[in-house]
Amino acid sequence: MTDTSTSGDTSWLGTLLDWSVSLMDVVGPAGAGIAIALENLFPPLPSEVVLPMAGLAASRGSFTLFEALAWTTLGSIVGAFLLYGIGAWFGADRLRRIAGKTPLLHPEDIDRTVAWFERHGGKAVFFGRMIPIFRSLISIPAGVTRMPLWRFGLLTALGSLIWNTIFVLAGYILGESWHVIEQYVDVVQYVVIAVVALAAAWFVFVRTRALITASRERREAQASAEQSSHESRRELTSTPSD
Repeated sequence: MTDTSTSGDTSWLGTLLDWSVSLMDVVGPAGAGIAIALENLFPPLPSEVVLPMAGLAASRGSFTLFEALAWTTLGSIVGAFLLYGIGAWFGADRLRRIAGKTPLLHPEDIDRTVAWFERHGGKAVFFGRMIPIFRSLISIPAGVTRMPLWRFGLLTALGSLIWNTIFVLAGYILGESWHVIEQYVDVVQYVVIAVVALAAAWFVFVRTRALITASRERREAQASAEQSSHESRRELTSTPSD
């Protein structure tokens, strides 16, 4: 693989993409797998760009299409298991303690998240592998809840294979024109980011309002108690002695 449109891009993202291309040049399809594994750990490295490059390399004969799909899917699985390990290391108990010390969070938030994941974790892992940003992060709650390794690996492999096949084939079929898919992927990514940002803003608003309300109620209760105490003392002092 030689030139791509990332050559000449001096941004940090362009540098990362050029590095992933060079990796494929040096170690072949295994380089694509390594790049995708790192993408799981470092989501700003977009698989939506790395995968078509692997397909483009396959179309040029650098390696076969099967090798591109096999290695990128293996890279997805390896990266996902690394994040699973991080989630398992933290564990629910440690996250509860962290939540208890974090403003706007409560230990019960972790309990609700764990309960939700235990009910819907299978679907979350499978479909999450096909959603930007979440495709990496979804492995962490799977580790926190200790989803069975075989189940996590199988769902991750299936979801990743579907996602990887779409973009590797796009690069393979479109060749040098693979960039046309970027604009559509960008739209999806922006929508996901916007939804996450709105959800985070709503969460902060609700929790902040609850804190303000609780603080006001405490002040009113304290003021009421002080007033009652003052009235009681006044009644005692005004009562005539025998």
